[in-house]
Amino acid sequence: MAKEALFCSFCGRKKAETQLLIAGIEAHICDRCIEQAHGIVAEEIGHDTQAKSGAALELKKPQEIKEFLDQYVIGQHKTKKVLSVAVYNHYKRLLQPRKKGDDVEIQKSNIIMVGQTGTGKTLVAKTIARMLQVPLAIVDATVLTEAGYVGEDVESILTRLLQAADYDLENAERGIVFIDEIDKIARKSDNPSITRDVSGEGVQQGLLKLLEGTKVNVPPKGGRKHPDQKFIEVNTENILFIAGGAFDGIEKKIAQRLNMQAVGYSASKQEAQIDHQNLLQYVLPKDLKDFGLIPEIIGRLPVLTHMDPLDKATLRSILTEPKNAIIKQYQKLFEMDGIVLTVDEDALDFMVEKALEYQLGARGLRSLCESIFTDAMFEMPSNGQTELRVDKAYAAKQLSGLLLDQLKAAS
Repeated sequence: MAKEALFCSFCGRKKAETQLLIAGIEAHICDRCIEQAHGIVAEEIGHDTQAKSGAALELKKPQEIKEFLDQYVIGQHKTKKVLSVAVYNHYKRLLQPRKKGDDVEIQKSNIIMVGQTGTGKTLVAKTIARMLQVPLAIVDATVLTEAGYVGEDVESILTRLLQAADYDLENAERGIVFIDEIDKIARKSDNPSITRDVSGEGVQQGLLKLLEGTKVNVPPKGGRKHPDQKFIEVNTENILFIAGGAFDGIEKKIAQRLNMQAVGYSASKQEAQIDHQNLLQYVLPKDLKDFGLIPEIIGRLPVLTHMDPLDKATLRSILTEPKNAIIKQYQKLFEMDGIVLTVDEDALDFMVEKALEYQLGARGLRSLCESIFTDAMFEMPSNGQTELRVDKAYAAKQLSGLLLDQLKAAS
């Protein structure tokens, strides 16, 4: 029986003309075709990676950044301007090529935002990360404790960032970390104590090197460190840290400082110009220190900005104007069931009044909408109705009774 002549199924070369011929189930491939295929794969993957990194580092001017934020965040113009400049300078520093003989090293400017709950601190950070296409890790400072105690180490912040970057180290090292509820790790008191403040000042001290820029050994899957564990070395020098907190009660510190400065006739004129409804706009690093943040951490968060309280006009705009407006979201939900949702102006004004009355903020608007639309979302997909019109009477009926009492009790 004649021996079967083997050849490459891709290029047709006979086995004698190749150095290596690899057999498959019903085909063969030679070494030259493997090399060519490897080159094609490497080139395609390289293009994809380059495109991703290029897109990630596509930086817009500060005004363009603010215009993008305006599409999603209503009001807060001062904060958006400050953040736009800080983010632009940070990523401009990363994109700037190093020149020989240039000894000027620009340090990064981390950001701290002070504002009541529901004013949009987290939303601003998410929107900036979406625009820049960089990984974002949102971390709750309340679960952090000093190393060696029950809770999470500060290094777990970087584990979250690595996970958000799909363990792409280079991408993670130019990401954004948003540390929420930073006011909850404030020093409990100025009095020395024999017990350690492991979830307050201890965490602040642990964050110092992270914020400033250092190389940190990070457990890739989180959890506590142990000697036999593998680590990923992360350089935090180019990671932008944004901290936010409600700082409940800091208004008293600000008012106290402003009153202490007021002395004499000229001071009474100045007193008349102070907006007592929005004392957060006068916040200074000294107020953060009085609240309980240590001076070292305040120095590593040099850009200080505030979020204005939400007034009636702002809450009304949040309902309908942004790209991700709350009413638009519910219209989309009803549209999926073939139902057209329309909400009258008087119903929108009624929702805003209730949110202001019970001090619920922007998050509270969603709670009110859920209460108003729940019955309709339960019944209408089954009964075949195709239209829902919500007026003030319908909204008031849905919110009547026990619910408003619960909301009032919660506020």
